[in-house]
Amino acid sequence: MKTVDIGQTNLDVCVNDAQSERVVVTRGGAPVALVIGVQGLDEEQIALGTSEQFWRLISERRNEKTLSRDALEAKLGLQPPSRDPA
Repeated sequence: MKTVDIGQTNLDVCVNDAQSERVVVTRGGAPVALVIGVQGLDEEQIALGTSEQFWRLISERRNEKTLSRDALEAKLGLQPPSRDPA
């Protein structure tokens, strides 16, 4: 993470630097902004990446009990593919 004083930089420099690392902009030694590069992302990726609701949903799903593939196939009544010992 890079830290720059607002009086010693400009937006163009901050945006360019933010493509490779986060840039904390300070004023009088105190942080006032964080610049994060999003080059290469589309609008949906940016919206989801900054959505509290999305990350809360992800967190909830990660805490749920999971099933192995075999258990899921058994639950769905599917037979696993036969394996030839060739």
